[in-house]
Amino acid sequence: MSGNEISGTKWQATILTLFPDMFPGPLGHSLAGKSLNEGIWGLKTLDIRDFARDKHRTVDDTPLGGGLGMVLKPDVVDAALQAVAATAGPRIYLSPRGKMLDQAMVRDLAAQPGAVFLCGRYEGVDQRVIDAHAMQEVSIGDYILSGGEVAALTVIDAVVRLLPGVMGKAEGHHDESFETGLLEHSHFTQPRVWNGIEAPEILGSGHHRRIAEWRLAEAKKETQTRRPDLWKRYLELQSKSSKE
Repeated sequence: MSGNEISGTKWQATILTLFPDMFPGPLGHSLAGKSLNEGIWGLKTLDIRDFARDKHRTVDDTPLGGGLGMVLKPDVVDAALQAVAATAGPRIYLSPRGKMLDQAMVRDLAAQPGAVFLCGRYEGVDQRVIDAHAMQEVSIGDYILSGGEVAALTVIDAVVRLLPGVMGKAEGHHDESFETGLLEHSHFTQPRVWNGIEAPEILGSGHHRRIAEWRLAEAKKETQTRRPDLWKRYLELQSKSSKE
C-alpha cells in the first residue's frame, strides 16, 4: 500500500488510482486544503499498480470479444479494493454511464463516514469486479474524461464544502444553487454603480424580508429561463408538498 494519509479525521476519502500524484491537487488549496490540514476530512491514496501480480506490474488487458483500448483487470482491482475492505463508506466507481451527480447525492455522501473512489482508466474496469463489490457508478456529466481522477476531485470537493466547520455557518448553504431545487439568484457588490450600471435598488434598502422575496423571485426566474428541466421538477415538488 502506498500514498498519503491524514488520520484522526471525521470524513475519509480513499482513492484507488493509477496516478496518486494527482491528489490532493486542487483539494490541497483554499477551504478544502485548510480543512484537510485541520483534520476535518482526510485523504488516502492507493496506487492500483501496487496490486499487480507480475514483474511488469500489469494492470490492464485487451477487451474480450475484441475492440480498441484496454480494460483494467478484475484481479488487480479486486486486490486494491480488498486492501480497503475495512474502510467505512460506499464504494464509488466514477463512470460516464453512472447515476448523475446532484446535490442530493452530495448531501448523502457528506452524511457518510467517508467513501472509497475507484478511478478508472483506458476503456474502463472489468464489470465483474464492479458487480462483486456492489459499487455505485457515478457520473459528473455527459462527456468523457481521460480517467476518473478529475471526477473524483469534483465529487470530493462538493462533499467537503458541506462538512461542518469547512464553510462556517451551515445556513450559508441554503440559498445556493440546487439546495432548494432552484438555481441561485444573481449577486451584486460595491460599487453600487459600475460602468453606469446600478445594482438593484432593493439590495440597498436594508429591508431583509423584501430582499429575501426579491432573491427568491430572481431564483425562480433564472431557473425557469436557464434550466426548464429543473423548473418543471421544482413545480412538481411544490405541487406534491401542497397536497400532503
